[in-house]
Amino acid sequence: MTNFTALAGRRVLVTGSTGFKGSWLCAWLLQLGARVSGLALPPKPDAPLFDQLRLSERIDQHDLDIRDAGAVQALVQDLKPDVIIHLAAQALVRLSYDTPLETFHTNVSGGINLLEAVRLCPSVGALVFITSDKCYTNKEWERGYHEADELGGPDPYSASKGAVELVFRGYLESYFRRRDGLVAATARAGNVIGGGDLSPDRIVPDCIRALRDGVPVVLRNPEATRPWQHVLEPLSGYLTLAIRQLADDQAAAGVWNFGPDPENVRPVLELAETAVEVWGSGSVEVQRDPDAPHEAILLMLDSSKAKERLGWRPRWDFRTGVAETVHWYKAVDDGADPWDLCQAQIASYGAARP
Repeated sequence: MTNFTALAGRRVLVTGSTGFKGSWLCAWLLQLGARVSGLALPPKPDAPLFDQLRLSERIDQHDLDIRDAGAVQALVQDLKPDVIIHLAAQALVRLSYDTPLETFHTNVSGGINLLEAVRLCPSVGALVFITSDKCYTNKEWERGYHEADELGGPDPYSASKGAVELVFRGYLESYFRRRDGLVAATARAGNVIGGGDLSPDRIVPDCIRALRDGVPVVLRNPEATRPWQHVLEPLSGYLTLAIRQLADDQAAAGVWNFGPDPENVRPVLELAETAVEVWGSGSVEVQRDPDAPHEAILLMLDSSKAKERLGWRPRWDFRTGVAETVHWYKAVDDGADPWDLCQAQIASYGAARP
């Protein structure tokens, strides 16, 4: 795995710092010795990890809305970051059906605000702009999607991620490639799991809530197959990109997939059954909802480009990722400190062989 020590002492701005992935990323960056700032809305009740990790005491947090162009630009100008990792988003597919305007404003307009702030801030040397595997037009292919495949999606969330990818390309080709000392890239990851996520309509949080309450885990779409990966997998990809970008490696610009190996693309039913097995009790029931909004059945990424050109590799297989996730929640229930758990899992991941 890439040596991330080059991030020590670097000024790193994480947007979406109060979210699930953002909180894990801030914890990792702090372990690396980075000078971390955060830009995000205050944490929501279903995103408690930021508070559990006491990150407001550990990083320079700014409670801002990514949709506020002036505030975003002013903060970036004030912080003068070396690295920006952009995670701020409305990240739930099912919620996007109920809040399409918020979804598009946050994911597209908010993304534009961040890109414009980078354009106007000469200190930024590395931009890792996170979108989603759902930015691709899902054709239910049995092969993984490549970075050059068609963008788009049938739901507001997927469409918003495809749209902001096109916006990013416009900024990349018109401004960022022409600027010395700046390397910018988008990154698309799979379905992340890990300790601390309590978002609604996500399978692992749904499993944990059911297991804690002693009721069956209810599945609405058990055959849906996803590229499950522990949250540390894509985060390691983002950090790998940032290191290459800081070294002014122009080959790191563009678009990158960071998904699990094909054998780790599994159906929802298997994930739920594995979670129950690791927890040590519980059951799984299927209750289909004929009125549920559209959700893709099969989706996976091809990460060959990242493996060949960046030397990035997944380190934890499907079962390990699920087990580490479930163990995190059980340990917290038993009184363990979430910060210590995250730091220990980060160290364990770093020591694993790809």
